[in-house]
Amino acid sequence: MILLTKLFLAHIIGDFILQPKRWVIQKESKKAASAFLYLHILIHFLLVIVILWDINYWQIALIIASSHYVIDLLKIYLTPAFKNKAVPFFLDQFLHIVVLYICVYYGNLIEHTNSLIEQIDWRLLTVMVFVTYPAAILMRILLEGMSNQINLDHKSLPNAGKYIGIIERLFVLVFIIMDRWEAIGLLITAKSVFRFNDLKESNSRKLTEYILIGTLLSFGIAIIAGIIYNYI
Repeated sequence: MILLTKLFLAHIIGDFILQPKRWVIQKESKKAASAFLYLHILIHFLLVIVILWDINYWQIALIIASSHYVIDLLKIYLTPAFKNKAVPFFLDQFLHIVVLYICVYYGNLIEHTNSLIEQIDWRLLTVMVFVTYPAAILMRILLEGMSNQINLDHKSLPNAGKYIGIIERLFVLVFIIMDRWEAIGLLITAKSVFRFNDLKESNSRKLTEYILIGTLLSFGIAIIAGIIYNYI
């Protein structure tokens, strides 16, 4: 496990700390002709050698650097095909991590992967999935009649409310599983502070009641999910 940790450290240093924004811009514009692409790959190779501090790992360093080149090149050429630029970014990072995992456990890859799958807490995974999009859909259905009565006179980010709800429910779920109920109170207080100006400026009783009901419903769903998980 320590080997995988060191390789991951080398990866995040090479991809996020030692790769300036101008390198990324030139890679996207010149693609395979960009000199920074090859410098970036060389840095990854050297980082693996330096962090592992063992020249005998040069083959792993070479595999990681070579695969990094191929994956980055695919990302550069395929990114324009994606409307959401976050998708190729996360796919790129996922493939890099998979390569690191294979390099570490290539000797017993199938056995180790199976052991990881067997350790998955399917109950936890189920409740975590539930409090995200399924809970958001449930809330939208329950609040649909009320939302039609709210007149918003200000613009907001697309789907911002949905994502805020998903994040807050995940936090509440984690706090309950950790038996840190007091943290839920802090979360409610923080959200109330951020919402205060909106409610003050709108001066709308309906909006205040709508936000209050939505918040309590969101927290309630997460709390019930957490209690069920702990009970099971």
